[in-house]
Amino acid sequence: MPVLIKTVNTKKDLKSFVRFANNLYKGNKYYVPSMPFDDLNTLDKDKNGAFEFCEAEYYLAYKNDVLVGRVAAIINHKANQAWNVNQVRFGWFDFIDDLEVSAALLDAVVAFGKSHGMTQIVGPLGFTDFDPEGMLVEGFDRVSTMALIYNHPYYPEHMVKHGYYKETGWLEYRITVPDHVPERHQHLCDMIIERYNLNVRKLSRRQIKKENYGRKLFKLINETYCVLYGYSLLSERQIDQYVDMYLSLIDARMLTFIEDEHGELIAAGITIPSLSEALQKCRGEIFPFGWWYLLKAMFLKKPDTLDMLLIGVRPDYQNKGVPTLLFSDLIKTLHKMGFKYAETNANLETNHSVQALWDPFEKEQHKKRWVFGRDI
Repeated sequence: MPVLIKTVNTKKDLKSFVRFANNLYKGNKYYVPSMPFDDLNTLDKDKNGAFEFCEAEYYLAYKNDVLVGRVAAIINHKANQAWNVNQVRFGWFDFIDDLEVSAALLDAVVAFGKSHGMTQIVGPLGFTDFDPEGMLVEGFDRVSTMALIYNHPYYPEHMVKHGYYKETGWLEYRITVPDHVPERHQHLCDMIIERYNLNVRKLSRRQIKKENYGRKLFKLINETYCVLYGYSLLSERQIDQYVDMYLSLIDARMLTFIEDEHGELIAAGITIPSLSEALQKCRGEIFPFGWWYLLKAMFLKKPDTLDMLLIGVRPDYQNKGVPTLLFSDLIKTLHKMGFKYAETNANLETNHSVQALWDPFEKEQHKKRWVFGRDI
């Protein structure tokens, strides 16, 4: 029976779209469920600030009247202009192991792209870099993280069979948190602070709000990430959204800020306790009791692993050893809090300076993900 592609037009359709992956991976011990309410807000054209410069359509695939796949077609006009490309992105891409299904979903994205004058399809990508991106091609036997995509091993096999090629790639690392700051490391920190007149700050939630550090942080992220693959600068509305989203998850002890002699923010590190196990236990649902698992992981009985959400260093300080200050401060804090391991975010394969940050630590490169693409 042929695959039927249905455009998402109703709230009921959107709920089916959002919940499909959690149903597809039910019982998979490596998959970390997404939170449906979070996805609903991201995909809502009235709530997501990215729609100031993005267009999108969402599709569901049915076979024999059974829901068998989903995909989002996204055009980020700001990113296309910044990188001088005409790309339609595919994201939220999940499907059963059926080549007809994956082909039909990708064809729907291609048709959407062509109707808007696009000449290339790439993905998985979201509206911005703060959405899940990259298809897992290595590390299928490792537990995923809240911020990144998990997928079955057959996904990349489908992409190759459909004629897609690797567009770019990311690496992920598992870092062992040392039990102390090495003396040589500390000496280097002292030298960097003295040479550049820097100040390492720890702020309470109240201070972060009072000194407007949320907005300062994401403006720093804009400066730091603007040269990375496919990045589009966050708008003021998006910054407000991410401030609310991230600061609600943060234990202030796990934040480190670095200022220059004028009190300007030049670097920051954001880490959170891993919520992977908590999300698996509550299956991504906050109610009726899911909130307890999340609260417990964030503030009560923390897991032994943390997620390194964001590390930002202003470009004019990126080759001056500043990340050393971030890690030295975090090592002291994290060890006291009982963390043993850290999961990095996805590092671009070509970003050797970021990968070099992990060299002083015991590490394992354990996951790899790609963005696929082709001309249309």
